[in-house]
This record gives sequence, structure tokens and C-alpha cells, in this order.
Amino acid sequence: MEGLAKYLNVVERTDPIKYVGRVTKVLGLLVESRGPQAVIGEVCQILVPRTGKAAYAEVVGLREDAVQLMSYEGLEGIEVGCQVIATGDMLQVPVSDRLLGRVLDSMGRPSDGKGDIASETYYPAVSRPPDALTRKRITRRVVTGVRSIDGLIPLGRGQRIGIFAGSGVGKSTLMGMVARNTDADVNVIALIGERGREVREFIENDLGEEGLSRSVVIVSTSDTPPLSRLRGAYVAAAVAEYFRDQGKDVMLLFDSVTRFARAQREVGLAIGEPPATRGYTPSVFDSMPKLLERSGTSDKGSITGVYTILVDGDDMDEPIADTVRGILDGHIVLSRQLAQRYHYPAVDVLKSVSRLVGSVTGPTTQKVMGFVRKVMAVYEEYEDMITIGAYVKGSNPAVDEAIAKREAIEEFLMQTVEEKAPIADTIKRLAGIAGIAVPPQELSAYAAESGPKARAAEAAAAREDFA
Repeated sequence: MEGLAKYLNVVERTDPIKYVGRVTKVLGLLVESRGPQAVIGEVCQILVPRTGKAAYAEVVGLREDAVQLMSYEGLEGIEVGCQVIATGDMLQVPVSDRLLGRVLDSMGRPSDGKGDIASETYYPAVSRPPDALTRKRITRRVVTGVRSIDGLIPLGRGQRIGIFAGSGVGKSTLMGMVARNTDADVNVIALIGERGREVREFIENDLGEEGLSRSVVIVSTSDTPPLSRLRGAYVAAAVAEYFRDQGKDVMLLFDSVTRFARAQREVGLAIGEPPATRGYTPSVFDSMPKLLERSGTSDKGSITGVYTILVDGDDMDEPIADTVRGILDGHIVLSRQLAQRYHYPAVDVLKSVSRLVGSVTGPTTQKVMGFVRKVMAVYEEYEDMITIGAYVKGSNPAVDEAIAKREAIEEFLMQTVEEKAPIADTIKRLAGIAGIAVPPQELSAYAAESGPKARAAEAAAAREDFA
């Protein structure tokens, strides 16, 4: 009977009445048809006689007696008179633990050649975030395995943070490091608008077999239609929500919000929305909080959202970056100057902020972080004078201390792609730089929260190191 469950589920969801229409116009990205009877967001099939296949499209607008559709797969072969059939369903994703280690397309279908993902459970791609009053408070940290983040920009389980950077500064590489090294139970990775060349490189080089084995990757490359890129983002959120509902701590790695916003702009302009700020339509700024708020905690589990934002011309105040920064719970800024000096990961600590530091770190750790940040700020303020030799040693004790600790801080912040930094080691090294001893019970608390693999070992190491 269990083997028949998925078929029975399909039968129960099937509407015996077929609603049919005909294509009347194809203009740019938009297909208009007379009929079928459908609602906004409903998935339809467009039968294409030239190819003998059906193209999936979604209802994006209704104008008088015209149904406006956008295809997930391009418009090749579609002509006036093609039959349009309403499926009666919104876009849904089959979800189960069999998704782990798989690569999906923007409709939640497997694209890695490893066979079908049969499931009797479906999640809607577009859904509402958890109610604000049912969200648990964020009190536990999530370990990323990246020293500069865990030590100076700590993240909580269920926090949402953005990685802001221009092109070619190391966003994808940093995401791969987090995916491999994090102590979250499951990774859900959304590659939205990526170059086709980079997808396989990310999966094989940045993510690796270890990272892929506990990850689900959703891919919609830059050459796919805008609706495909848009729905790929929602499919990733739906998959993350499924694992959160199983009581798991999920790491959602999303690259990138900027390309999601551009896809929404293309859809908006196609259906007649007026351009607003720098050509972005109002629906762009309406859709971003609806997507980003789906991460976070619920009464069952958590989704820690790490979103990359491609900053145009390294302008941190451009519309998308400014809007996202106001929604998220912090931001990590990658510096092109650091990348040019071969300082990787190129995290600009002084420009980066986690808004939940006080909730996920102990008082002594906060003191250590504050000391190191202060030393870095002093060095940055006097860097020009130090570089040209204008500063005289002994003139300012704070500057002398900053110069003395500069090399140790640089070594702490730099990390190779293959290197994993346990949380106990990270806090120990940071405390050593500051010359402040972190109490063993405070460090043990971080280790105890750091996931099933590392808990016992790191807690024991913490007690031994700081006894």
C-alpha cells in the first residue's frame, strides 16, 4: 500500500475537468492566451506541435479576457493557436530525505542524471513565512568553520545575514567553505543566475563530496528565463522549510539576491509595471522581504540564511544592497582591496556587523571581540602614517599595540579553502591575541551547541585548553 501512496496522492489532487485555452499573442517574454480559466500563480502546459512536447508556464497576469503567461523553459516553438491547459496546481516541490546529495532545477526536478526523486509529500514553492509570534528567539550560535566569521561576526541559528561584494571577490568560494564546514544539519544551496561554467566548478571544487552529501543544490543559470530564476529561489526556500519542519537546523546559502531581483524586474516590466528606483519595478521591493523572511526560526527548527548580494560598482548604497541590508540581521562585506592583496577570505571585519552578537556569545567573548576590533580600527586609522614611516614609535600606546598585534590578527583572519577552523580553536586563538582568558564553561557552551559531530570533542578540548 505504501508503494501506491504517491499515485493515490496524485489522483486525489487531480481535477477531472480540463480547462483549455489557445495562445493569441507572443510578445517578448510574455505569452497571452484566450483561456483557460486559471488563477495567478497557477502552472499551465503549452502544447507545442513543432516539438511534440509541452512547455510549462505560469500565470503572471490577467487582463480583461486575456491570460498572461511566462514560460519556465523558453518560448521556442510556441505560436499563435497552441493549446494551453491549466493544471489546477501552483508550483510544488516533492520533498523527502532523498533530496540530500541531489541537484534540482528551478521546478524542483532532478537535473543531475541520478534518477527520479519519488515522494508523496509536496511543499508549495510560494508560501508565507512563519508567524512572528511562533518564531523561537535566537540564542544559539551556528558554526561556519570560517575564523573571521565565527570569531568576529558570529551567527546565530536562524539568523539571516548578507555577503556583500562586487564580482570576483570570493563570494562563491566563501559559500563553499561554509557549506563544507558548517555544523548545520542540512545545507540548501540556491545558485540563481549563475554562469553555467561555474555551477559544476562550485559543486566539485568549492562544495566537494563531503559538502554535497548533506546538501541539496537548486540551480537556475543566467541563460534560463526570468521566471525560472525567480521560481528557483522559491523552490530553494520550500526545500529548506521542509527540513526545518523535520526539526533540523538548516543552512540556506543563496547566490544571489541581486540576480533574483533582476529576474523580478524583468517579469514586472514584461507585464506592464512602471520602472521605479533605478529601473527596478515596485514588485521587486515587495518580493524581497517575502523571500527573505521565510528563513529564520520556527517552533520546530531553524533556517540560517546566508545571502550574497552582488554590489554594482562596489556601491554599498545601490537600491538592492540598501534594501536587503535593512531586512537582514547583519552583513558581511568582502573587500576588493583585501582580495587584491591575496588576503582570503576577503572579509572586511570593520565594515561587517552581526546584529545578534549579544544573543549568541558570552560576556568574555564579547570583550575579546571588542578588543580585537578596536585594535584593528586603530591600525586602519593610522595606516597611512605607519606605511610612509611618519609615525614615531612610542607616540601613542594604542598605535604601538596595534602595530605589535597586526601580524597575529592577519594570520588569524586568513584561511585556506581546505582549512576547517573548530570553534574552540577559533576562540582560543582570538583570546590569545587579546590576552584575555575565556572561562572554560563559556567556551564549552559554544562547543556543546556546535552539532552532533563536534560537540563531545570540542567540549573536551575547551575544558583541557582553558583548565
